[in-house]
Amino acid sequence: DSVRPLHAGKMSERYSFSLTTFSPSGKLVQIEYALQAVAAGAPSVGIKAKNGVVVAVEKKQKSVLYDESSINKIEVINDRIGMVYSGMGPDFRLLVRQARKIAAQYSLTYGESIPVSQLVQKVATVMQEYTQSGGVRPFGVSLLIAGFDEDTPYLFQCDPSGAYFAWKATAMGKNYINGKTFLEKRYNEDLELEDAVHTAILTLKEGFDGQMTEHNIEIGVCNSDGFRRLDPSEVKDYLAAIL
Repeated sequence: DSVRPLHAGKMSERYSFSLTTFSPSGKLVQIEYALQAVAAGAPSVGIKAKNGVVVAVEKKQKSVLYDESSINKIEVINDRIGMVYSGMGPDFRLLVRQARKIAAQYSLTYGESIPVSQLVQKVATVMQEYTQSGGVRPFGVSLLIAGFDEDTPYLFQCDPSGAYFAWKATAMGKNYINGKTFLEKRYNEDLELEDAVHTAILTLKEGFDGQMTEHNIEIGVCNSDGFRRLDPSEVKDYLAAIL
């Protein structure tokens, strides 16, 4: 049976619905689609400073009737590690639960907080497992994981493919290319945590529609005291100092 050459678009369509089948060009197309879901998600930013890490994310609600206090995009994993996402919220919730479980098991076994790099590796392994088995789909989220180990701040990104990498500063979600370009211009190694918070807000502002308030962005900071999400009143003070 002779195989007729197919139009390139048609060829990729033949492989686009199977997660576990490589396309002729060597791609798993579903993972690329998952990355598109991330790129369509709410913008998030992470910046590593000299003395800590800041993560910030846009938190716009579809309706003014939502109770804003019930929805958080930045989640605490343990006292030293926090996580934020761009992409699909429900997928993030599952990964948060897994990450907390991994962190709790480690501290139960060894009596100390899990090193950030180990937690990232284990969460990335969970994500990778969802790219290699039938009947599942990849997670539609990329994660920014911020943590502090032995006087050293860390910022990692995990992608739906299971790839993970450390960043000095990065942006994800809608408008991420502009965000990264802005960070490349503004970032320097000697950034203090306070300045990093300002830079994170300005990076979000790059692609922000409408008025930025303490209710439609969220900020988390991590330093030697641990990880915490800022209260709306604190966010308001930062916004007042900048805008």
